[in-house]
Amino acid sequence: MFGNLFEEDYSSVSNNQYGRGRKLKTAAAEPPAPREFTKLSGIRNQGGTCYLNSLLQTLHFTPEFREALFSLGPEELGSLEETDNPDAKARAIPLQLQRLFAQLLLLDQDAASTAGLTDSFGWTDSEEESNLILVDQLGQKLLKKTGVSWNKKYRKQYGPLRKFLQLHSQLFLLSSDKNTVSLLKNCSLQAESDFQRKEQQIFKTLNLESPGLNDGPSCPHWFDINDSKVQPIEEKDIEQQFQGKESAYMLFYRKSQLQRPPEAHANPRYKVPCHLLSEMDAANIELQTKRAECDSTNNNFELHLHLGPHYHFFNGALHPVVSQTESVWDLTFDKRKTLGDLRQSIFQLLDFWEGDMVLSVAKFVPAGLHIYQTLDGDDLTLCELEIADEEDIFVWNGVEVGGVRIPTGRDCEPLLLNVLHLAAGGAGCGRLAEAPRVFPADAELGAVLAALAIPAGAVSICGTEAAAEDGWLAVPEEGLRKTFREQGLRDGSSILVQEPTTNGSSLLIKQGNWITSENEVDWVQVKNFCHSESEEEQVRISTTVNTVVFDIRIKAIKELKLMKELVENSCLRPIDRNGKLLCPVPDSSPLKEADLRTGRTLGLCPGKAPASCQLFLFFAVGSDIQPGAEMEIIVEETISVRDCLKIMLEKSGLPGGTWHLRKMDWCYEAGEPLREEDATLKELMICSGDTLLLIEGKLLPLGFLKVPIWWYQPRGPAAPRKSHRDQTHWTPSPGGICRAAAPGAPGDEHVDADAPLHYLGDVEISEGATLLELKAQATSLSRLSACAVQAPTFLRAWTMDGGRPGRLLRGNQRLREYKLGQRTEICLEPLQNEEHLGPQDVLLRTQMRLPGQRAYARPVDVVWDAARGTASSLRQRLAELYSLPVEKTEIAKYFPDKAAWLPVARWNQQVTKKKRKKRQDNLQGPPYYLRDGDIIGIKNLLVEEDDDFSTVGDDIGTESQTQLALGRRKSREATGVQSRDTVSSAETPGRPHKPEASLSIRVGRFR
Repeated sequence: MFGNLFEEDYSSVSNNQYGRGRKLKTAAAEPPAPREFTKLSGIRNQGGTCYLNSLLQTLHFTPEFREALFSLGPEELGSLEETDNPDAKARAIPLQLQRLFAQLLLLDQDAASTAGLTDSFGWTDSEEESNLILVDQLGQKLLKKTGVSWNKKYRKQYGPLRKFLQLHSQLFLLSSDKNTVSLLKNCSLQAESDFQRKEQQIFKTLNLESPGLNDGPSCPHWFDINDSKVQPIEEKDIEQQFQGKESAYMLFYRKSQLQRPPEAHANPRYKVPCHLLSEMDAANIELQTKRAECDSTNNNFELHLHLGPHYHFFNGALHPVVSQTESVWDLTFDKRKTLGDLRQSIFQLLDFWEGDMVLSVAKFVPAGLHIYQTLDGDDLTLCELEIADEEDIFVWNGVEVGGVRIPTGRDCEPLLLNVLHLAAGGAGCGRLAEAPRVFPADAELGAVLAALAIPAGAVSICGTEAAAEDGWLAVPEEGLRKTFREQGLRDGSSILVQEPTTNGSSLLIKQGNWITSENEVDWVQVKNFCHSESEEEQVRISTTVNTVVFDIRIKAIKELKLMKELVENSCLRPIDRNGKLLCPVPDSSPLKEADLRTGRTLGLCPGKAPASCQLFLFFAVGSDIQPGAEMEIIVEETISVRDCLKIMLEKSGLPGGTWHLRKMDWCYEAGEPLREEDATLKELMICSGDTLLLIEGKLLPLGFLKVPIWWYQPRGPAAPRKSHRDQTHWTPSPGGICRAAAPGAPGDEHVDADAPLHYLGDVEISEGATLLELKAQATSLSRLSACAVQAPTFLRAWTMDGGRPGRLLRGNQRLREYKLGQRTEICLEPLQNEEHLGPQDVLLRTQMRLPGQRAYARPVDVVWDAARGTASSLRQRLAELYSLPVEKTEIAKYFPDKAAWLPVARWNQQVTKKKRKKRQDNLQGPPYYLRDGDIIGIKNLLVEEDDDFSTVGDDIGTESQTQLALGRRKSREATGVQSRDTVSSAETPGRPHKPEASLSIRVGRFR
């Protein structure tokens, strides 16, 4: 009957195990749902298997096919256990189809899975057949056929493509979602298409047996099977719904006069093989067990029982007498049961309980445990009572605990408040006491006075729901009769109670926005920086946060006994922790507005403070600012950049014409230049206290770069290794930028460390120029004329990084595409031949270790394909280059900064049986991070069997780094001791620290 329907093409089928031994399981933790009242099972869609599901349901509801398939035994098909045996010919497709049909007949689940069957096909991911054309793809096919898109050629005349397909329904069948379309061959197909549907299957079971369905007068005979959904419909629904506007997956014809034997009627186990019957029975038992376990898990929850006899009422809330562990019992209970069942279970659990038992919902608050609601209605389920999982249940008699009547409900919820009490003392001074206290939320605010045994006093509150968190609000006398809840107080709010004083003084300053206790600092220290002689160098001035700077300055002049002339010609300037005098503070500003805290040290300096329309600026020459090299200037905020530059040059005594201004950034480095010379400082948002730098050299036009060019030529080994800093002399250039000038010292055994760098000059070039044009312009420099460079293509370009070649510039792109900054320096390396590196190629400096010596031979550049990217491929490549056996070749990467070698491990590539993928040892990742220009050492294990790659120079470098680290540690310790006396030694300011900068990071919402 089947012919070669199930003949398998082993040449195209993958080596999957055809679902051998696959057990019924679901992706979710819950087991699959049982069949619904139709007693029919659907088929889950794996994603694109809707056509397959239609065919399988059609074949399943064809008993002749199904029973003929069941009649095939192990002698024809083998078994699923043999699919792994290459000698046994197990036919996985019919075996999986048998199992699927048995599941559709007998397994009590709403939908079966076709995973085992599709695995036997050798399908991967979501491979499926398709007889419909997507409308979007139809437009693409039309474009390929005609060369013109629909919108460009036909839309103006015929409208949108989907509208055209709808208007020509005699030719096209457009699906209900308007995403797919099929072609009608002739009008005679219209009658058949009246009963077609795109996404659903209709099966007539009038003359067929319905597996698992009991015949009865109310039983329907038409079913709508849509993948995993099965629902009954009436015959009239088919005619009303379809009417030829949708296409079916298939048309399946069967003779209606075929008769079924009586024993097959309403018997889904008919002709099913015994082993499948046993398997389905066992699977049904397992499903029932899992459903029972899942039902128990989903409906059981944990309750925390707090036993009343183990608690006592203290400080407004309930607290355990002994410990929380002994006072709380955990109970697992079914939430579908009633409150009476719960009460009875607790009675059985607590055999010592006597009298009435009341169950109440309690919650933990900062003050302790509080009872909110008493549970009533023993006939109500816990779900109806809205009892949640992990709920706290207080078990008591409903009246008192330990002889104390317990208040319940949200209205009397205990609030944990921070109470500050200022007791009156002599001379208007008092002692501030602070303590936490608990009050019921429905108590009057005046209860605070009663708790402190104060007949009267001023009350202020802070941290309410309506007020700011740090704002204090004075409570009037009538407000004391309001409750804590009405005043908006919550857990953690603060209450200040102040007894009345004779002088009427109060801690609340400036409308209650600031509060000061006796322990806070209420003074500032003023140090004399005027040249006038004084008996004292510094004085302490009593202040508040609202004290005006002018008053502090006048008091300081009087107490320091300075000349009266300084009243009109002096100012106060804050001193930072490094002893630097900051921008002067305006006389009219209070300490709070000037952002000056009490306890701060200020310097009394000659000269007036800038007016509100003026700017106080620091400026210095060059980018390398030495301590004490900054100068000061006061200018109008409306002055232009050009005029400001002239004033600074005159004050510095420098000739004009070849200078420009840069603003120092927060890292104490030269930032972007001020290019708009006619713009005012205010327009450029220059503020008082900013530092401007005078940099020599005219500014280049926008889009141009000034690139320093270096000559880089590696040398072979000739002398022990020296550190790069030892052999390279860094000299400041006219622009204030340090440049390295390396003498022609003897070479080193390492390429990077001993390569001399010679400064050639600067090249001004557009960002739109190519790298080849940069090389050509560099060859015209006078210092490069002595070097015989055949052509610009015989030069390799690197960026400079820490005084050595860093990033290799590949190809011939425009300079802006390399993202070169204004401070990028380029070094050029001569080549013997032209070089064309691919995007995956990595340039490595390889050095062969000399036998019996702690040195290396001349370096050889090797281009390695990083697409292969493994240690084994690199080892193979270098072994071939140096004619060494691979198993006797050891390689290591050199880290110049650490003067250390890291051997490349010989990883074992393990092949997993499931994934059948090799574990890749990528050298471009940690810990090697292989990049262009890295040094790779090669050792022949036939000569030297140890794994030591170090040289004498490495030992020297390691010792130098140890001494350098020791010196840094001692310097930090000395700096820590010195920082304690910074203010006292302010006349010798040190180099300023980088200021702390606040960062605001906005994180988007990801779903």
